[in-house]
Amino acid sequence: MADNGRQAGPRCIALVGPFASGKTSLLEAILMRTGAITRQGHARDGNMVGDASPEARTAGMSIELNVAEADYMGDRYTFIDCPGSVEFQFESLPVLAGVDMAVVVAEADPKKVPALQMILRDLEARQLPHLLFLNKIDKLSGSVRDILTMLQPASRVPLVLRQLPMTKNGIVTGCIDLALERAHVYHEAKESEIVALPEGEQAAEVEARTAMLEQIADYDDVLMEQLLEDVAPEKSLIFKDLVEEMRMGKISPVFIGSAEHGNGISRLLKAIRHEAPTVRETRERLGLGKPSGTVVQVMKTIQTARSGKMCVARVLAGSVSDGMTLRSADGRDCKVSGLFRVMGQDTQKRDAAQEGETVALGKVEAARTGDTLSTAMVPDIAAMPESMPMMSIAVAPKERKDDVRLSSALQRILEEDPSLRLVHVPETGETVLEGHGEMHLRVVVDRIATRYGVPVTTSVPRIAYRETIRKAANVRGRHKKQSGGHGQFGDVVLTIRPQPRGSGNGFEEKITGGVVPRQYISSVEAGVREYLDLGGPLGFPVVDVAVTLTDGSYHTVDSSDMAFRQAAQVGMREGMPQCEPVLLEPVMDVTVRCPSDATARINAILPRRRGQIIGSDARDGWDGWDEIHALVPASEMQDLIIELRSATAGVGSFVQEFDHLAEIGGRLAEEVAGKYGRHHAGG
Repeated sequence: MADNGRQAGPRCIALVGPFASGKTSLLEAILMRTGAITRQGHARDGNMVGDASPEARTAGMSIELNVAEADYMGDRYTFIDCPGSVEFQFESLPVLAGVDMAVVVAEADPKKVPALQMILRDLEARQLPHLLFLNKIDKLSGSVRDILTMLQPASRVPLVLRQLPMTKNGIVTGCIDLALERAHVYHEAKESEIVALPEGEQAAEVEARTAMLEQIADYDDVLMEQLLEDVAPEKSLIFKDLVEEMRMGKISPVFIGSAEHGNGISRLLKAIRHEAPTVRETRERLGLGKPSGTVVQVMKTIQTARSGKMCVARVLAGSVSDGMTLRSADGRDCKVSGLFRVMGQDTQKRDAAQEGETVALGKVEAARTGDTLSTAMVPDIAAMPESMPMMSIAVAPKERKDDVRLSSALQRILEEDPSLRLVHVPETGETVLEGHGEMHLRVVVDRIATRYGVPVTTSVPRIAYRETIRKAANVRGRHKKQSGGHGQFGDVVLTIRPQPRGSGNGFEEKITGGVVPRQYISSVEAGVREYLDLGGPLGFPVVDVAVTLTDGSYHTVDSSDMAFRQAAQVGMREGMPQCEPVLLEPVMDVTVRCPSDATARINAILPRRRGQIIGSDARDGWDGWDEIHALVPASEMQDLIIELRSATAGVGSFVQEFDHLAEIGGRLAEEVAGKYGRHHAGG
């Protein structure tokens, strides 16, 4: 295709797709084909530009962004390979806010269709132009048209096949470009060779090309009229429609190839070169208009051992130079100290970055992942969604002396990964880290140890059990102590009674005749509330209990605030066991989201976890997905996500919120009290 009308300039392209679809291998093949590297590495050998961090090598998968630059036919491109695992997909959100286009890497695996659907829904919601690269074409079995039929439910827009595989003896030997009407024979790790269209492929080519033209003609009356009149359309019109309809989000073109063998890479690169929007069009899509100054989108903050904090950022408008001060939408000043070119784990100092380029900004300490920085106070172009963690661990340093170092390490990791949440629980003294799954949290713990040198211990976070009472009791509490000089004397009569669930604790006094002087009543209340907070007979904080001070006595010399406080606690300790104390556990309101073919499995999993299924329905706007609503005890939620993902090919998720406290009894209550109750645990 000629370059007529093609706009040049730096582009930024995201590589996205389901887990293990071959995104990092595609990045490697692109770098090899463009000459950015001289030898193509492979995942099995652990020698690729991407996934080179110690944590990624240990995990054996992409756990963070892989960023690399390449020059192709006179243009500069930055490719950002985003993790495919659901646990790390939060990494891609700030990236997709600043790229020109996404290449969705997929394969002919029906089990990965729900994961593909999740990715495509996000791209569609952002109106981000995207094409699909059908990878591992060398392992193709069956018709590529059948594969597209299988993948189509994942996309709300038509998947338009742009290339047709050529096969010989069941092996894919090349492809036919349906727009250019050219045949290409693949060569291992080399450019394909243009050949004459084999006679045996001509009928299939005509059928596939006609289908492609009919799909794009749905949005072009001129092309539709030509097809109806059997007029051969000009190639320029065909390409114009393909480009415009992809950029407008009306179609998703499909290219084929094998990243592992370097097949189909040149055709993919040429499609990107001709069809990816420019940064100016990206600004329009993002609603930035024509900014007067510099605008930069922060895609990722990284803590490096040598250079400190760095920000991978896209220059959407203007330019960025060393020493420039940019400002966040909420007014934080961010001074740039050095600019760097990124190639995987390696960085190289560079000069000022121009509009469209993607660079690493050095030591921009105030910047956060997802920020939009500018010289003219531009609002954030893409607000980061609230993270909804689904698994948690309590972390503590192996050695007490590392408390401060652990706190510092966690703070830096939270800056890099805003999908994590850190919660300090005063009741248990635990530091709880909340993430998106077992691997997500394991990577964080490994990073704390390897990058920051702080070995930690992990444990299952304590559940916020409570206790309450079933019946009322009247009790006298007396504190009397004589040890020379002034003694201590306090005497109270208390009525302890249960309250409706969720009412909280209450205190009132009904004193007559001044038997307990007014100045001591607040001390009685303080003693009662301190007892309830510290834990009742079962060893847990007490809820939904009302206490009334009805009577008592005092001594003009020996009574004091402390004496009445102690008397109240004596009364509570003696009276509460008479009130039939019961253990309460928190119950969560849970909504599970899963593909419909996994609904029966989820409906079996939840009751095994003492869950009560309230109902289920089709997920609104998601064909082939369901939502299951249930009430599940918090103690059963800890590793639920592991089982859900196992039952849903890795795509199941849930949202939860506290619903109510429910009584538990029998052996389970005894086990909980014995293991966690403050009195039993020595707390």
